[in-house]
Amino acid sequence: MTDNNDNNQDRSDGSRGKKNPGILKIMQSVLAGAFGVQSGKRHQEDFSSQSPWPYIIAGILFTVGFVVALALIVGWVLSGQ
Repeated sequence: MTDNNDNNQDRSDGSRGKKNPGILKIMQSVLAGAFGVQSGKRHQEDFSSQSPWPYIIAGILFTVGFVVALALIVGWVLSGQ
């Protein structure tokens, strides 16, 4: 019987935690994850969101932007020599 109560409690907690994150929260999570300083609380909030797609898209965009920025910096440094 305790299993049913635990399952019901888990289900009610899970449905309350599922919220759509805002763009600012997604950007903060992606940046914190990229630098490895993500807090446990924020990590739990990220994984309780309804869909992983906003985080996946933001992560891909951040990675592409980071690589392009590095390529531009290296090109700028090498052109000065």
